[in-house]
Amino acid sequence: MHVLLRPLQWLYCIYALLLFIGIMLLLFPFILIASLFGRITGGNMIYRLCTLWGDIWFFLIFIDHRNYYEQPLDKNKQYIFVANHISFLDAPILVKTVRRPVRALGKTEMANVPIFGFIYKYAVVRVDRSDADNRAKSVRNMRSILKKGISIIVFPEGTFNMTPNPLKEFYDGAFRVAIETQMPIKPILFLDAYDRMNYKSIFSFNPGKSRAVFLEEVAVEGLTQKDVPVLKQKVYSLMDKKLREYKVSWVKAPSMVNGQS
Repeated sequence: MHVLLRPLQWLYCIYALLLFIGIMLLLFPFILIASLFGRITGGNMIYRLCTLWGDIWFFLIFIDHRNYYEQPLDKNKQYIFVANHISFLDAPILVKTVRRPVRALGKTEMANVPIFGFIYKYAVVRVDRSDADNRAKSVRNMRSILKKGISIIVFPEGTFNMTPNPLKEFYDGAFRVAIETQMPIKPILFLDAYDRMNYKSIFSFNPGKSRAVFLEEVAVEGLTQKDVPVLKQKVYSLMDKKLREYKVSWVKAPSMVNGQS
């Protein structure tokens, strides 16, 4: 049965990709106009257009996204959001999840993609994690964005988690900036991104549910840079625990990892 359904899934993937590009092209003239207002005001306008893009696309490809809150989100408060990274679908899920002015920390090479790269430059703080100077520059840019009253979202794993564990190791950047700016951290879990489209192939894409869960806020008041490892571990442990509680599909039991029955 699975083999028989495979051509239908391929057609769905092509349909979803064409829609993604088509909606982008329809919105691009408005994005060009928004860009004239600069990196801050224009960037906020572009992010709102991206949320519209996500709303239309998810509706047309039959993905039902819902946000859940283990602790209420203060709409008048800035945060450094941190989320797990497991799928190519994480970016579209992001704009369905965070409905406020925000900038994501993203890979610099994506800015080279035609048309999409132009949008990307305004929607993210770019970073090349292979270059120490570039990483330092991205941290400075995050500080500047926060001073403008805009929240930041970071995938602290840096790249896709390809392990059987809930998370891979975190980078320090988001936690250093949180302590320096005394900005609280708000963890978010993307529970179904792997099931909708895993990192192995874009042709794994399929319709269904998408859930994002906002966890309890992690305060940083009084912490110094010496506390970065402790803060990072605290957030990691919280997210790891909750991903296990929600029984996300990519987490494998030890017996399965060892090849035992």
